[in-house]
Amino acid sequence: MDLQNQQRIKDAADKFGTDCVVVLGSSDAEGAEIYAETVSNGDPTFAGPLAGVPLGLPVYHVFDPVIRAECDPKAWEEQISMMEMVLDTEKLAAAVKGIRDQYSKNVPA
Repeated sequence: MDLQNQQRIKDAADKFGTDCVVVLGSSDAEGAEIYAETVSNGDPTFAGPLAGVPLGLPVYHVFDPVIRAECDPKAWEEQISMMEMVLDTEKLAAAVKGIRDQYSKNVPA
């Protein structure tokens, strides 16, 4: 996650607290896991604005069933459905869920 996006997330968390929810769209599970850890437990590379800053934000992958249920079906079809055919959606959602379960606070029901 680049430094500008880390700063944007930090600013949003400073303004709204853990009422923020982060939705990731990474195409590989390893990257999604690192991004999820960055926004919930702090930047593991200690290189950006979130280094040592455990925000505890709830984080989901766009393919998580909770997120899909909230999406407009037409928008999903137009914007996301093609990627469902080529990516391991369950692995992506599971990678982020593992981090969310470990570090996130105030996870919506």
